[in-house]
Amino acid sequence: MSPARTREPWRLPVASPRAVRGAAWAMIRADWRAVVGVLALNCLAVAAGLAGPWLVGEIVNEVEGGTTVSTVDRLALAIVVFAVAQLLLTRFARYVGHRFGERVLARLRERFVDRALALPTSVVERAGTGDLMTRSSGDVSTVGYTLRDALPDVFLSTLQVVFILAAVFLLSPLLGLSGLVGLPVVVVVARWYLARARPAYLAQGEANSDRSENLAATANGARTIEALRVQRRRVEAGDRDVAATYRTAVRTLFLRSVLFPVTELAHTLPVAVLLLVGGLLHLHGQVSLGAVVAATLYVWQLVDPLDRILMWLEQIQAGGASFARLEGVADVVPAAPPAGGEPADDRIEVVDVRYAYAEGHDVLHGVDLSVRPGERLAIVGPSGAGKSTLGRLLAGIDAPRTGRVTVGGVALTDLAPEEARRRVVLVTQEHHVFLGTLRDNLAIASSTAGDETLLAALATVDAAWVHALPDGLDTRLGSGGERLGAAEAQQLALARVVLADPHTVILDEATALLDPTTARHTERSMAAVLRGRTVIAVAHRLHTAYDADRIAVVDGGRITELGSHDELVATGGAYAALWESWHGARPRTVRPRGPKTGPNTWASRPTGLSDTGVPAT
Repeated sequence: MSPARTREPWRLPVASPRAVRGAAWAMIRADWRAVVGVLALNCLAVAAGLAGPWLVGEIVNEVEGGTTVSTVDRLALAIVVFAVAQLLLTRFARYVGHRFGERVLARLRERFVDRALALPTSVVERAGTGDLMTRSSGDVSTVGYTLRDALPDVFLSTLQVVFILAAVFLLSPLLGLSGLVGLPVVVVVARWYLARARPAYLAQGEANSDRSENLAATANGARTIEALRVQRRRVEAGDRDVAATYRTAVRTLFLRSVLFPVTELAHTLPVAVLLLVGGLLHLHGQVSLGAVVAATLYVWQLVDPLDRILMWLEQIQAGGASFARLEGVADVVPAAPPAGGEPADDRIEVVDVRYAYAEGHDVLHGVDLSVRPGERLAIVGPSGAGKSTLGRLLAGIDAPRTGRVTVGGVALTDLAPEEARRRVVLVTQEHHVFLGTLRDNLAIASSTAGDETLLAALATVDAAWVHALPDGLDTRLGSGGERLGAAEAQQLALARVVLADPHTVILDEATALLDPTTARHTERSMAAVLRGRTVIAVAHRLHTAYDADRIAVVDGGRITELGSHDELVATGGAYAALWESWHGARPRTVRPRGPKTGPNTWASRPTGLSDTGVPAT
């Protein structure tokens, strides 16, 4: 089974055709004056274009009847005037239509960003970054191209087809019927194409999302892949994604290879039939030669708008599929609105908590835990035991399936997002530097903080590099600007914690991805941030747990042991076994630990350990 199939339940939804139609009509109603203007200008442009063939037919009739040169010149001049009028009206109609499309696209982008930012974090993580990235880039680009170029051209071409057929019927109903000979062929092949195009293009977009997701995961985890020597498996997974993308692209190409040749035949057939029928009608005196010429020119004029409609049909289907993917973000079930309430204190309580990533498969089973204000708690256990999951619940990022996680007696999920962030902050291994200035990156945590406050937060985490930036707080970071190293990015994240000023900081092995030298420097910065706060550390390296007030051992989704380092080592249970395995040998006696470097910090190290957390030699 391919990776795409296994992730299917967590994929972001796709809007239904009815929802897409409703959203499209809502966009039209929001700028209806522009729609009316586009419609009026296109109608005038098409009407001006109808004058040419009719005037050519009049010239033929006049010449057949023996007219003067001046009469022909006047009719020819009229053709030029109407051609220029059509050119100007068409240009202005396209200009107004493009502006309308850009305004609609701007609103669509803003609405998508608002919806994406409002998505629960757990939904985004389960769906994967590839899906959201493809929607926010490729799908938005496809919809923009459709709005800016495809729809205005199709709209104008459709009006031309309707007006031209009406003009042919006015010349002669029989000639008009002859011009419709190819229409059934076009309708049949178009219906065949449309019935298959939407799912085909949705499948192509889905395959592109899977490919982007796997590519991003492989790039981000390159070091882990090399360490585990699973490069071949990742290459094979990439090959499968590329093959799936290729299959979906071939499918849409096949649909086009049927559509276009059949429609080319449908264009030529009406002209041939009309010439035969028109010749017979003229021989019997039922229509003039000029009418036959004008009708033939009208039917030949149908080729260009019909070709444009069919050419853009593929783009419209792709744009419709992309639009459905963008609108589908709105179908994500929103998180329940916070019930409010003011916590009585900063005590965190976990009561009979159960949690499952997939329904029916709990990863936490009846967890109970109480964290006192100002306490240092370490959560340890084997890989996959549920440590990080418990940390996310304590941070309020995920809500328990059953049970409660409260702060001061109020459930974390009942607090407004701003209030929850003010009280509890999660610091993980990944620290993002946003595209923008240093001030913008810091203002995320406190939009009202002044420059002095921002600089003080950076000074707290020992970020002396800020003084070397060319424009100080106004220095642009990221692509095209200053690039921060791993240590600087982590200090920036810690400065945000200082500005947010939460009473509880949850550390999910925040320095695990750093090299030992950088980790030592970052941990010194972290000590200043943690001073005076409640600290909960998800510890993968046991030196973090050594200095904790209490240690919670998680195994199999349950807290199996709870106590200080000395107590747990003395009991000889699971923690003692972990300590022995990590430390190299079980200590005969529990040696007293040195004084802490400051209140509520983990800057000290256990006796016998180096700064990197491994046994000293």
